[in-house]
Amino acid sequence: MSRPLDALAEEVLQLPTEDRSKLLDRVVASLDADRKRDEAWDALAAHRDAEIESGQSKAISGPEVLARLRAELK
Repeated sequence: MSRPLDALAEEVLQLPTEDRSKLLDRVVASLDADRKRDEAWDALAAHRDAEIESGQSKAISGPEVLARLRAELK
């Protein structure tokens, strides 16, 4: 028989922080409906990171990106 959600949550909150973190990772992973999409984003991020590390591309700060976008939208 399944436990009521509140009782389960209370038990989980008693776990050590590291165990709660691992459990959270597992729960979130179980909700992941589109692994191929996430794998594609991860691959793109790794590719972009490699371009920056190699000097092929230059990193741009978040505030600078926003400023450029605002200027383009004017």
